[in-house]
Amino acid sequence: MNLIIDVGNTFVKFAVFQADDLVFQSSVDVFQFEKEFQVIQKKYSNLIHCIVSSVGNLDKESINVLQESLKVVILNSETKLPFLNLYKTPKTLGVDRLALVSAAVKEFPNKNALIIDAGTCITYDYISNKNTYLGGAISPGIRMRYKSLNNLTANLPLLETNVANSIIGDSTENAIHSGVVFGVLNEIEGTISQYQQKYSDLTVILTGGDANFLSKQLKSSIFANSNFLLQGLNYILQYNTTE
Repeated sequence: MNLIIDVGNTFVKFAVFQADDLVFQSSVDVFQFEKEFQVIQKKYSNLIHCIVSSVGNLDKESINVLQESLKVVILNSETKLPFLNLYKTPKTLGVDRLALVSAAVKEFPNKNALIIDAGTCITYDYISNKNTYLGGAISPGIRMRYKSLNNLTANLPLLETNVANSIIGDSTENAIHSGVVFGVLNEIEGTISQYQQKYSDLTVILTGGDANFLSKQLKSSIFANSNFLLQGLNYILQYNTTE
């Protein structure tokens, strides 16, 4: 069995895979890391391999705790990947994006694929049907857009994410919802359209914290998968531990 650990700035996601099947997942505050790991160890005593993906900071003590009982892979730019990476600055490429591309390779082999991760930022990553990663784009996510309107202006309020009822906002609040939500939807639809014009038979995958919110409003045909990152991390671990 494999243990997958995805470390963010505030939360840590744990997942347990039996081969390709996700059998457990949880999310805890960073300071609860060791306690949660101990709980998982007791529940799944046959864990052997572990992968750690960290966009935040996981201290050496926590890594040592893992290495005492598991064979640990720390995902970074030097990790062996199941695709050819042509990104010009591989050391600056986020480990989360590496995992998402790996998941696309696993789930949609030999396909032109665009992976859209709608989280704090919205990232777009393209991998060709020849298993070659070319790059993508990064733009502000939904919450970042709401917050920037509030932080960088004197009078605009900070609103909670909400569906925009009309493209024409008839109040300041509705105008903000329209600008943010339709702005993101039009960006995603436009990006998909540009890729479709350039690459035939494009498979589009939408994931991330805002995936469910957005998938219901997008017109394009997409695969929505909230566990895509975890699946990609598991595949990278399998790729690095197969004898």
